[in-house]
Parts: sequence; structure tokens; C-alpha cells
Amino acid sequence: MTILKRYYPGSYSDRQYQLDKRIVRHALFISSAFVIILWLVKIFEFEFNFEIYNWGILPHTAIGLRGLIFAPLIHADFDHLIANSFPLFILTFTLFFFYRNSAYLIFFLIYIFSGLFVWIVGREVIHIGASGVIYGLAGFLFLSGIISYNIRLLTISMIVALFYGGLFWGIFPYKPHISWESHLWGGLSGLGLALLFRKSAPSNSQFDSEEEDQDQDDEYNFEPDSDQREELH
Repeated sequence: MTILKRYYPGSYSDRQYQLDKRIVRHALFISSAFVIILWLVKIFEFEFNFEIYNWGILPHTAIGLRGLIFAPLIHADFDHLIANSFPLFILTFTLFFFYRNSAYLIFFLIYIFSGLFVWIVGREVIHIGASGVIYGLAGFLFLSGIISYNIRLLTISMIVALFYGGLFWGIFPYKPHISWESHLWGGLSGLGLALLFRKSAPSNSQFDSEEEDQDQDDEYNFEPDSDQREELH
């Protein structure tokens, strides 16, 4: 945790260190728990030969709305899941570390909106996978880092942009079996929410003032009913 001292213009007190340590533990728990749930779902599907792809998002149908909840939990295969696990863990951790008061609401909105727009305008095949959430988190954190001028958040946002720069190409329909709609609308949802929550973006001064606040406190896709099924993930 001492590396965080570099991002504080003032002294990095023991009280601030303890606060950050608790927040890191919480962020690690949430991000790890979500990824573990995805793996448990896939293992269950694999072990019991239980196909749950039809619980994904099926645009323009009432039954397809259940995919808003279940689609990010379903993956085509283990390669698909592995590809999503690491960026999902990093981005979820970053959200819950920096947006300490509104992380749950932001995550929920990204989760829902990234699928809702797919349901409204997507192709009429079943869309599955957590890629929409990943694009939403990436878009949200990147724009938030720019808006807030928070050096730490902007640093991580730049790392995301560098290492996952290939995310940009995922919004184009160059691979028919890929749900580019999830990527596109997930990213746009994240950018829109970054603007909506711009006033609650964690500025450097906000983190610096946490020490003073602590001192003042006593306590610290498949087409349905068809033999020809196409998977979008």
C-alpha cells in the first residue's frame, strides 16, 4: 500500500493507510466474488450438461428481458470466460476503490443499461457474456479519470486504455459471432454514466480531506426455436 503515498501531495498518515486498506479489502472481495460467481455458473453448466444460453438477452421479446440479469453470468465456453475474467476483476476493483459511496449504484446501472440497449436495438439472437459490463466499466472509469482530474484514477484509466486498447475494435461488427452491440452499448452506457456522476467523481482533494474527516469522527446467442443457432458473446 506504500505505493499509494506517491499519489498524495501531503503526508500519508497511518489513519489514511488503514482507511485505504479497508477499502482495498472490500473492493477485492466484491470483484473476486463476482468473478467467482461467473466461474461457478460455468462449472455448473459444464458438470451437469445444463445449457443456459437461452437465458441471455433476446431483443424485442418479453422473455428476453430476463437476460438483463442473467446474460452477463453466461459464457459460451471457458475461453470466453477466461478472456473476460481478468479485465472484469481489475475494472470492478477500480470502481469500488475510487467510487466509495456510489460504486454499487454505478455497477448496477452499468450492468442493466449495457443489456437494456442491446434488448432495444440488438439483433434478434441471444446475447450472452459479461463483455458489455466490461466495456461499460472501462468507458466509465476512463472518462471519469479525465473529468475528475484524479491522478490515480487517470493513471489506471490510461493503463486500461493501453493494455485493452483492442476494446475499441470490439464495437464494430467485423465478427458476426461476436455481440458487438453489447460492446458498443456497454461502452456508451459507461460514458453516459460518467457524465451523470461527474459531480461525485473522486477528486484529489476529496481523498486528501478524508484524513481530516476521520479526525473529526469518533470512529473511524442463439435464435429461439431454430435448428440453426448462432452464438453471440
